[in-house]
Amino acid sequence: MNPLISLVIPIFNEEENIRELHERSKKTLEKIGPHEIIFVNDGSRDKTFEKILELADKDKGVKIIDFSRNFGHQTAITAGIDNSQGEAVVIMDGDLQDTPETMLELVKKWKEGYEVVYAKRRTRKDSFFKRATAYAFYRIIKKIANIDITEDTGDFCLLDKKVIDALKRMKERSRFVRGLTSWVGFKKGVILFDREERKRGNTSYPLKKMLKFAYDGITSFSYFPLKMATYLGVSSAFMGFIWGIYAIYQKIYNPETTVQGWTTVVVAIFFLGGIQLIVLGMIGEYVGRIYTEAQNRPPYIVRQKINFD
Repeated sequence: MNPLISLVIPIFNEEENIRELHERSKKTLEKIGPHEIIFVNDGSRDKTFEKILELADKDKGVKIIDFSRNFGHQTAITAGIDNSQGEAVVIMDGDLQDTPETMLELVKKWKEGYEVVYAKRRTRKDSFFKRATAYAFYRIIKKIANIDITEDTGDFCLLDKKVIDALKRMKERSRFVRGLTSWVGFKKGVILFDREERKRGNTSYPLKKMLKFAYDGITSFSYFPLKMATYLGVSSAFMGFIWGIYAIYQKIYNPETTVQGWTTVVVAIFFLGGIQLIVLGMIGEYVGRIYTEAQNRPPYIVRQKINFD
């Protein structure tokens, strides 16, 4: 018999959280019904794999997908989804900031007929910088993207099997899972929860990864950067036209005030050159995505699977 709920947990260097994570998740899932817990080890460098292997030896409901290297958080979620068997899948991070007990409310909402249920953060105990950047990101992407992404949600959600089947058909390499769950449609619901602070370990999302994640989200679902390149080009051309008229006027009517030299030329070259480089960078990002897709490499490589039939 297939499990009712598949819990997918992408993990990277979370050895200090594994025991509590499993205990709280197991206790909650037992209240719900038949289940499986899928840990996706995303190339952890600490003893995370050894910790989850101990759990898998004792509990056959614990399954492991062990990557050959670090492929990234969104790819780890994808691998868990690809190998899930439940009637619904819950995606939850392994740092215990997403509270396992919230799964009870997610499942309750799902049983009301909702096919995608997001866990929206009522409060979050993160740094001011992280709260501010997350607030800005969701509102910016909602304005410029071609999809309606629910504000103040992460990847913590429940997906019905129909949604999972749709996601499995999407083979793109640059994954932005919360964008894909919005794009596929279906009936969506929201529950509120209080996001906890990280108790142990260090975040696997430093500023560099956060910026890349935000940029991936925008370029995956919006052509706005390319449109912005057009706006910059039109604006600079208009400014150049106005400046040209002004220069001609000064030359004809106030020749004595005209300053001779290269300052204006140098400023214009740097201004236009900067815009051109920005535009080329934006175009290059989209071309790079096309190149990545054309390579047709698998999105991830699995070293081993444990407790899968």
